Amino acid sequence: MGDISSGSTFVEAMPNAGRKMIVVRTASTADTADTVVLDLSDYGISTLLAVEGFIHTTDGSVVVAEAPTTAVSSGDLTITIGGSTVSDKRRVYFVYGY
Repeated sequence: MGDISSGSTFVEAMPNAGRKMIVVRTASTADTADTVVLDLSDYGISTLLAVEGFIHTTDGSVVVAEAPTTAVSSGDLTITIGGSTVSDKRRVYFVYGY
C-alpha cells in the first residue's frame, strides 16, 4: 500500500453549471489499500458531494463498480482503493463537488 498520486491523472471534466466533476485515473499498477490524494481547492471545490469508483478488470474493456474509502482533511481528499482484493489494475474515480 502506498501513495500512487504521482502516477495518477486528474482531469476537470465538468467545470460548468455550478458543479464540478474531476476524473481521477490511476496507473494500471494500482492495488487495494493504495491511496490517491487530490487537493480539492485546485479545482475550486469547497464542498464534496460524492466519489464513485470503478476498476478495469480488463484494461480498456471490462469495467465494474468498486467502492473506495474516502476522507477529507484540510481540503485534501484521500481516496483509498478498496472494495476488492484485485491487484495491478487501473482504477477510475469520479469526484463531484462545488
